[in-house]
Amino acid sequence: MAGGDSSEHDVSLRSAAGILSFLDKDKYDAEIVELHGADLATLNKIATYDYAYVTIHGTPGENGLLQGFLEMMHIPYSCCGVLPAALTFNKYTCNHYLHAFGINIADSILLRKGQVPADIEEQVEKKLGFPCFIKSNVGGSSFGCTKVKSREKVLPAIERAFEEGNEVICESYLKGTEVTCGVYKTTTKAVAFPITEVVTKREFFDYEAKYNGQVDEITPARIPDAMRDRVQALTLKIYDIIGAHGIIRTDYVLIGEDIYLLEVNTTPGMTATSFIPQQVRAAGLDIKDVLTDIIEG
Repeated sequence: MAGGDSSEHDVSLRSAAGILSFLDKDKYDAEIVELHGADLATLNKIATYDYAYVTIHGTPGENGLLQGFLEMMHIPYSCCGVLPAALTFNKYTCNHYLHAFGINIADSILLRKGQVPADIEEQVEKKLGFPCFIKSNVGGSSFGCTKVKSREKVLPAIERAFEEGNEVICESYLKGTEVTCGVYKTTTKAVAFPITEVVTKREFFDYEAKYNGQVDEITPARIPDAMRDRVQALTLKIYDIIGAHGIIRTDYVLIGEDIYLLEVNTTPGMTATSFIPQQVRAAGLDIKDVLTDIIEG
């Protein structure tokens, strides 16, 4: 299932094409179903399927809405359930929830549309400093994300981020090594993939860097084995804390010996060049077998 109603619609379709190409054709008769809003004809069609592999980035596939429908229709699916999907979709809520379990996060300020304080520039400068990041709290693929370096850029960045949703997060800049780690679990095993190091040629890992090749994605990451083990163990811990299912990918910044959480992705990109397929290849695994694990496990 692909598409959806956010700016990530086209990215989702590319992920769906990737998954379709990876699936074991001898085991599964699969097709891409593109969802647009509350399309009753499509929803009725979905109700006839045995299983749904959800790869909608953004609403309604990443925030729990679609999962609720699938559960009411008793259709098994590939990703997190309603609660973990809704939790992880809201970056601010998810990160502060995980912070209660001792996980390091950046300082941040949450804004809701129509409730932006008159002194927000001063608050951002005092609490977060510059540079900082201002982005949608409920979006992905870096749409509406700005690296802000001065007070006069704060309000334009907030307005841009609000174009992606009704909540915006202002977040302190974490200077370190950015890495990402994919994991999944079945009833019989836990798998942590090799970690990818993200080195962008741009100001940050924005849409251009992600999808137009302006980044070096190094798998396995150039980090000590002990740090690798800690990141993988933390990702599996987060998997259990949120009650995840299927593959998740968690992004971090490493600063010295400390690991800072950026965000948790419960429907990560699955094109041939996305992080997860890269990590699967680096692990010496076959993505076809991994997807079979997800479906059968």
